[in-house]
Amino acid sequence: MKNVWNSFKAAFAMFSKIPMPQVDWSPESLRFMLCFFPLVGAAIGLIEFFCYIGLSWLGLGKELSAAVLTVVPLFVTGGIHVDGFLDTSDAMASWQEKEKRLEILKDSHVGAFAVINCVWYFLLYFGAMSQCLTRGWAIREICLGFAISRCLSGISVISFPKAGKRGTVARFARSANETLVGTVLLVLMFLTLGLMITTQPFAGTISFAVTLLVFLHYRHHSLKYFGGITGDLSGAFVCRCELAVALTNAVLTVLILR
Repeated sequence: MKNVWNSFKAAFAMFSKIPMPQVDWSPESLRFMLCFFPLVGAAIGLIEFFCYIGLSWLGLGKELSAAVLTVVPLFVTGGIHVDGFLDTSDAMASWQEKEKRLEILKDSHVGAFAVINCVWYFLLYFGAMSQCLTRGWAIREICLGFAISRCLSGISVISFPKAGKRGTVARFARSANETLVGTVLLVLMFLTLGLMITTQPFAGTISFAVTLLVFLHYRHHSLKYFGGITGDLSGAFVCRCELAVALTNAVLTVLILR
């Protein structure tokens, strides 16, 4: 139980800014950490949804409300996944060989293409949130998407080839109890899918299908251009998955009129 509790703390300490007691970062204590990765997404979704309720109660304008809901996940996570998205943007924009792309992923500097991609990412996310504000079911689907993206990201960590043996993802994969972690992640994914379908059957089904397409693209893209996944590529996937869910539900608000 001690290792399970420590893995829980480690997941929130690593992937969010939610305060946690001191964490033991030994490999034995991280065996179950990825089991709790989707719970970080669930916490983000809950915070996002309560912010949505609060903003609705205050009667703030659509633009300000959408802006707040756009930055809430960034504040809760500390931008850890956005950092991966930016590094991946720079690596892909370089059009270099695989080894050079991997070097760029490790570079702490931010290039022009990372900034450009960051601008369009948050503009699209802001626009999607603006469109969804009048549909409570769409906001709930987006909030559940935070957990789905992390279920899939965790599955990729234990099952996809790694670009190197010394990176963060490789270390997490070595520490994890793969059979148990994989089972827990699949169970949590299907439970979240059930909630998405319960919230709005058509939107939930389409949203999940879109996340699977993004997941398959992530695997193909990582293997083709980097030889496997890294922590940055995994973070970029989480960002793309969340944006895809938001945009999907923004489009569906036009088709589903209630």
